Amino acid sequence: MLRIRGSIGDWPVDLTLEMDDGDWARLGAQLQVVKPEASAAPAKPLNQDDALWQIAKDLLRKAGQLSGPDLLEQLEGLTGSAAAGKRLLVRLRQCAGGEGSSGGDTPLYRWIE
Repeated sequence: MLRIRGSIGDWPVDLTLEMDDGDWARLGAQLQVVKPEASAAPAKPLNQDDALWQIAKDLLRKAGQLSGPDLLEQLEGLTGSAAAGKRLLVRLRQCAGGEGSSGGDTPLYRWIE
């Protein structure tokens, strides 16, 4: 399930999408930045956790830098769960391309690759 919350202009948006493993795999495939070489072995299809992880990395990569609360809100909206959003936040802080630092009152997350 994917929940999207926010607004379009003055209109509030709260949208829930039901997606199966095949839908997540197709979404994750669309977000792949580097295309595998033709000689490489075919990659296994992404499961839902892998797809969410790819989306979370792409979110921070495209933003460049986000405050902890803003990033957590977006990850919670992506996963539909506060706990799952926090797990992704921790993974981003600990992955090779992600970096978490204190920015005064709130932590800052940056993509450094």
